[in-house]
Amino acid sequence: MNWDFYFKSIWLIGGRYFLIAGIAFSLYYLVFRNRLLYKKIQTRFPGNTDYLREMAYSVLTICIFAFVSLTLFTNPKIAPHTTRYLDINQYGWAYYVLAYPLMFIMHDTYFYFTHRLMHHKRLFKWFHLVHHKSVNPSPWAAYAFHPLEAVVEVGIVIIFLFTIPIHKTHLMIFFLMMIVYNVYGHLGYELYPKGFSRGRIGRWINTSINHNQHHQYFKGNYGLYFLFWDRVFGTVREDYDAKFEEVKTRTSATI
Repeated sequence: MNWDFYFKSIWLIGGRYFLIAGIAFSLYYLVFRNRLLYKKIQTRFPGNTDYLREMAYSVLTICIFAFVSLTLFTNPKIAPHTTRYLDINQYGWAYYVLAYPLMFIMHDTYFYFTHRLMHHKRLFKWFHLVHHKSVNPSPWAAYAFHPLEAVVEVGIVIIFLFTIPIHKTHLMIFFLMMIVYNVYGHLGYELYPKGFSRGRIGRWINTSINHNQHHQYFKGNYGLYFLFWDRVFGTVREDYDAKFEEVKTRTSATI
């Protein structure tokens, strides 16, 4: 085992998580906490024990993600059989760029169906209950998974590496963008403008309000980046658009 690679992976995965979640938490939960309270989706804050629980499980998740990376990239019986490549010219710049939207579509599809599966009554308490203890999530909830769920979540990396050509920087950049959007999804504040959820494009995009409702009510709104599968299978909550407008039309005088 290349433990040097393992600890470097922990620093990379954990570093981007703590940096991005930490910036979001500092701004919205500390610096502008009182000034922006009326804009918070749920107009209350989690307790300190919630933040500590989310961060503790996130550290476990980071260690599991790093171990899977170690196995896939350094194990001599596995690494040579992956689709990972080192020279961008091998597939060209057009493929390199177009691989990103393909990866988002693949990840969103994988997430939707595994997410719904983990909500099955026989699996929920073993896989997904830990994440749903964040009924009112903070940015630290982005990686707050039970170890079994963390294994499911990192499964998308295995799918990537055995289905489509993946340059050595694809995963690094892709998962940086993923954690940014994941932190936004658990931010507790909506950054998209009023009317976005009903727009021609916005109705297909997942939002912080959409995912916050999922945490609050445990049912519906299963997507990650998009709402395509939610709309196809009718799992968007009926009160989603109304909640979006209610949050975006608030003023400090209404709270």
